Amino acid sequence: MHKPAVVAVDPRVDPGECQSMVEVRQGVDALDRALVALLAERQRYMDAAARIKPNRDAVYDSDRIEDVVAKVLVSAKAHHLSPEIAEPVWRLLIDRCIAHEFSIYDRTRS
Repeated sequence: MHKPAVVAVDPRVDPGECQSMVEVRQGVDALDRALVALLAERQRYMDAAARIKPNRDAVYDSDRIEDVVAKVLVSAKAHHLSPEIAEPVWRLLIDRCIAHEFSIYDRTRS
């Protein structure tokens, strides 16, 4: 016997349609939960990188950092995200991910 499918209801109202701060906050909270899930997945890729990289010197790659930021800025423009938000957020994210990757690298190589 099949169970009926459960359909998740998105509590968000389109930002342009929000009429109250309750709707704005519900949308922001829903997006924050989605961002946490995406960041956790990104972290798992950093865990994989720490496992795969051949040596500790390979963890920090300035060319890769600039490549990632450049790609993010192109995507940000396409999605109308201010570069004044996108660039510093991603640079901090990359910095923290590198620190995490160093930590995992060191812990798994000890």
